[in-house]
Amino acid sequence: MPSDFVQMLIAQESHEPLPTLHLFGGLFVTLDGRREDIPEGSKRLLVFVALRSGRVERRQAAGALWPIGDDARAAGNLRSALWRLNKVGVDLLQVDKYGLALREDVLLDVRLVADWASRLLTGSATAGDLKATPSTMDALDLLPGWYEDWVLMERERVRQRLLHALEAQSRQLAEAGCFGQAVDAAMQAVGVDPLRESAQRALVEAHLAEGNWMEARRSLELYAELLDRELGVSPGVEITALLHGRTPSRGLAGRHGAGQKMAVQRLTAIS
Repeated sequence: MPSDFVQMLIAQESHEPLPTLHLFGGLFVTLDGRREDIPEGSKRLLVFVALRSGRVERRQAAGALWPIGDDARAAGNLRSALWRLNKVGVDLLQVDKYGLALREDVLLDVRLVADWASRLLTGSATAGDLKATPSTMDALDLLPGWYEDWVLMERERVRQRLLHALEAQSRQLAEAGCFGQAVDAAMQAVGVDPLRESAQRALVEAHLAEGNWMEARRSLELYAELLDRELGVSPGVEITALLHGRTPSRGLAGRHGAGQKMAVQRLTAIS
């Protein structure tokens, strides 16, 4: 079943049960509230079309998915994949003589999450968007077990967009006075990538916004220990300066060793 987070976004999108293609956590379809699995021989075609905005040329899809052999064989494989979808009643694609596209009335969980992230990143998030925080990022793993290059690239793109969105969400929640949720959103981003400094900075900022100076210091110290252990470097000046009540200029935000060590020494000297 889709995660609570995705179900919330689906409910925000439409009050009617629309056909939904799910790519997070595995590939399946929900039709009228029931789950339908995709025929094995049609999965790659459906995902290939779904992950591309708009119409896909039949020749392009056939050549990308079945590159071994001639064009006639690839075209035959594409027709077979479409036939299998129709046989089980999974009617999600608009198909004509030259191209394919996801039907306009079909929801795509990846697109819903991307739209949610865009609203947060552009400052146009609704109250519902701010409340919609993933309870776990594991449920937002795009097509686990798929290793095609075009899937791997999309998986990383989605991961980066989610992390940026969680950082933005944390800051907007803190500005709204929802400090606990702000900390949760930042910790989700930190949990995905503990070495990501922008996520760690969002977490420190959330603690400071709530007035929890010691929690902010503890988070920064843990991050400094992790960086030293894993990479042998120190946190950047921007994040260490947060606990000194100042924000460095862009020109001072470099990662040169001596400047970093002095910033951390000043931090740890405070008791």
